[in-house]
Amino acid sequence: MTSATLLGDPTWVKARIGGAAKLYGCARPEVLGTIWWYSLSSVLVAPSLESLVNTGTPQDPSLDAITLDVVADGRFTGAHSSRDLPGGLGELGKAFAGTLGTAIDTIASVSGANPRALGAIATDSIGNRLLWTNDPERAMTLAEPLVAAIDLGLPKPRFVHVGRTPAVRRASCCLIYEAGNPKCTSCPRQTPAERDRRLRAALG
Repeated sequence: MTSATLLGDPTWVKARIGGAAKLYGCARPEVLGTIWWYSLSSVLVAPSLESLVNTGTPQDPSLDAITLDVVADGRFTGAHSSRDLPGGLGELGKAFAGTLGTAIDTIASVSGANPRALGAIATDSIGNRLLWTNDPERAMTLAEPLVAAIDLGLPKPRFVHVGRTPAVRRASCCLIYEAGNPKCTSCPRQTPAERDRRLRAALG
């Protein structure tokens, strides 16, 4: 278990991004930084969003409250918060701003990844994690006001329905294809028709 405060430590973050080549393939540092953040951000935002939707009271996403589960190969398998955060979306937005802003700044500084691209990934991770809760339709109504409360200039979250299944209409690209892997099913860097075909095949 690893304290999320290390996301503000450039030495630690640079070493973790360098190790990501073993998982995803060799690529430029900015590509590996982007891929690594795509994986990490989904885990990082999960405890607060799940508790917000499921119980009405979010857990605190501040770095000093979050513990990350990291396995030997460097993958993040979960995260936990040590405390609740009363105060509604305004307080949650402020706490997320500190956590996401610190992580994005550190990753950008050590890898050269584009901060705006990292911010878009954060928006999409928030959207996806809200959809994975036990009430995705209600959760989608929380996405835009929450991202606005975070106030980091992140793009607005967007959703589409594939049949009856809601999905994130992504604003971000994780760049996994630049490390020699296939593009994600919902990758925005493919034609809309191809993305729709792949989403329908995956979601029905």
